[in-house]
Parts: sequence; C-alpha cells; structure tokens
Amino acid sequence: MCLVSVLDDAFVQKDDIAKAVEEELEKAMSMYGYEIVQTLIVDIEPDVHVKRAMNEINAASRMRSAANDKAEAEKILQIKRAEGEAESKYLAGVGIARQRQAIVDGLRDSVLAFSENVPGTTAKDIMDMVLVTQYFDTMKEIGASSKSSSVFIPHGPGAVKDVASQIRDGLLQANTL
Repeated sequence: MCLVSVLDDAFVQKDDIAKAVEEELEKAMSMYGYEIVQTLIVDIEPDVHVKRAMNEINAASRMRSAANDKAEAEKILQIKRAEGEAESKYLAGVGIARQRQAIVDGLRDSVLAFSENVPGTTAKDIMDMVLVTQYFDTMKEIGASSKSSSVFIPHGPGAVKDVASQIRDGLLQANTL
C-alpha cells in the first residue's frame, strides 16, 4: 500500500484513531484509578521527509494534470485552425468558380454581341481577338511591374497566333479527355 494512501487514510480516520487510543488508555490507566473521559487528536504531524515527499507527489500530480490540460488546449487550437483553413480554402474555391463562371458568361455575351454587330465573323475570330487582347494586357502588366524579375515571352506577330492556337489546342484536348 502506498505511503500517501496510508497517511490520507490516517487523516480521514482521526476520529476512529482517537476512539482506539481512548480504549487502550482506558484499559492501561484504569488499574491506577484513572478514568479517560475523551481523547482528542488535533493534528497528525508526519515526519518532515514524509511531508516533503507528499508535497512532491502532489506537485507532480498537479503538473501532470496541467500538462494534460495544456496539451488538450493545443489540440483544440490546432483542430480549430485546421477547420478555419479548410473553410477558407473551400470559400476561395467557390469564389474562383464564380469568377470563372462570370468570365465565361461575359465572353459568351461578348461573342454573341460582336457576331450580331459585325456580320461574317466567327466565334473563333472573336476568341482570337480576345486572346490577343489578353496577351497584350499581360505584357503591359509585366512591363509595369516594379519587381526585378525577368520573363521571356515570344513577342512577334506570329507569337500571338501561336499563343492563341496553343490555348485553343489545350482547351480542345481537355474537352476530348
């Protein structure tokens, strides 16, 4: 049995100990004419080393409990952080999907309006024009950037046609998969 458990039991059972001491004293002292009326145990004082050991055990127990609480709190924080990040990524994906849908809708409306206003043009002609416009916008943005990085982009008249055909071929290949 553990020392702490024995001492804890002694503190809890002070009244029982007092009763047992009273009975033993009564037996021993009655032959000398003394009557023991009551015994009172005020405090149980263990040895200094025992007290120190009990204090260390209590401190270790509290530190274990605090470490467990801290670990549980950190776990909750990590879970909440991960849930927030997942929600943020989901919402970002929804936003990107809506943005792309708006771009597709705008392009479709532009192609239809241009086709109605300029007879004889095909959707391919209009998309080539949109791609060329996007290409020049990208070139302008790269040139206006204050960052000192280099980007090599083909820039001749044939390069624009190549970019348009590469994008179109990529879209066609994606549709056949």
